[in-house]
Amino acid sequence: MAKTTKKRRGPQPAAKAPLDVPVHVGQTVEVEITGLNHEGAGVGRIEGYTLFVEGALAKERVRARVDHVKKHFGFAKLAAVVEPSVHRLLPPCPVYDSCGGCSLQHLAYEEQLRHKQQIVRDNLRRIGGFPVEGDGAITVHPTLGMADPWRYRNKAQVPIGVENGALVGGFYAEKSHSIIDMDECLIQHQANDEAVAAVKKIAAGLNIQPYDEVRHTGLLRHVVAKIGVRTGEVMVVLVTTEESIPRKDELVEAIRARVPGLASIVQNVNPDKTNVIFGKKTVTLWGGDVIYDCIGPIKFAISARSFYQVNPAQTEVLYNKALEYVGATGTETVIDAYCGIGTISLFLAQKSKHVYGVEIVPEAIADANRNAELNGVKNATFETGPAEVVIPAWKEQGIRPDVIVVDPPRKGCDEALLATILELQPQKVVYVSCNPSTLARDLKVLAEKYEVKEVQPVDMFPWTGHVECVIGIQRIDT
Repeated sequence: MAKTTKKRRGPQPAAKAPLDVPVHVGQTVEVEITGLNHEGAGVGRIEGYTLFVEGALAKERVRARVDHVKKHFGFAKLAAVVEPSVHRLLPPCPVYDSCGGCSLQHLAYEEQLRHKQQIVRDNLRRIGGFPVEGDGAITVHPTLGMADPWRYRNKAQVPIGVENGALVGGFYAEKSHSIIDMDECLIQHQANDEAVAAVKKIAAGLNIQPYDEVRHTGLLRHVVAKIGVRTGEVMVVLVTTEESIPRKDELVEAIRARVPGLASIVQNVNPDKTNVIFGKKTVTLWGGDVIYDCIGPIKFAISARSFYQVNPAQTEVLYNKALEYVGATGTETVIDAYCGIGTISLFLAQKSKHVYGVEIVPEAIADANRNAELNGVKNATFETGPAEVVIPAWKEQGIRPDVIVVDPPRKGCDEALLATILELQPQKVVYVSCNPSTLARDLKVLAEKYEVKEVQPVDMFPWTGHVECVIGIQRIDT
């Protein structure tokens, strides 16, 4: 018999002591909900310990099952509503409980608008240190909502996968990459739903293999549908793992036959094992390279990879408010940092002497120049690069802005850009924000030389926890 050697065990890490909190994973608790957090989860407390309960509403008593605990707070799933809120709705979407796209369909729309106003107030107070009540308080206006808050999204990005050997497509379940197969989304424009449903059926019928994210096999990864709401033009983008598509001509002809308003079919090739949707190569299979839409009087060309606001009706509301805060009289020089494809820049150029737009993405600047030409705008100049580098270079050329407009991503403004603004000291700064917490942080920095008097929230994404804001701040002249 072979001799066996027992492995010596080295020093073992000490077992983690259980957290000293009043709840444990798997426990069902009854809790009073006092409010909602920024993601729309109910906030309750058990013996002073904060518990976030997904699906619960303010002023409800609920039973919830604890599924995660940390030192200062925990998370729980709603098990039952003991005493419901007067604002609770029955969600109209049949997959609302499993899809991760919306978080507030169970809350009356007017109450959503009040909640988003309060989220902005809370962030300004807690992170920015600004007064929101009493003398000298910042006015946070009521959230500007939609008369009809459904079917507003002009772009659908639908992951394609395989389930029991069949092609499926829909949105991901919350906090997962498990696809909820669906052919209808109540916040998507109906034309997008119809286009995606048609492509799914056509691809399955032609035996085009769906992408398997785990094995990194298959061909069709995503179907992206875009519509120009004012023009009615539809673009279908097929994101594939390789350029070769079997029965490509049949696929294109079938899509043409079954998608009303179709103006463009585009293929994007993404061979990488990644969560990023688009790859580097884009090919037009049929029709134009772009479709068109309008915000107010400005027309925009939208390509497969263009960033374009997904709620054009509320974008016009947002941009009109930004234009109001700029207070343009036709004599102002305006710099638009984070200008993207020129949406705000061209809107502001209507009433400004000259607008300078800067953006780090070269493709976006190419789109901005194309959009300026499309609209016959001569008083807009666009340049590629980091705003904190390009704007000082413009200063050296004698360009002195009266107004700087910023519309940064969720992470907020780059610190160097904030320092550049404070150095240039334009008379006004207009901040368009998609994240109240980074907005409050950045306004705290700018408050060194600028006075914040009012904030206007705008509901760009009904039935979700997201809120946009636009703020006009004035330099403090001492």
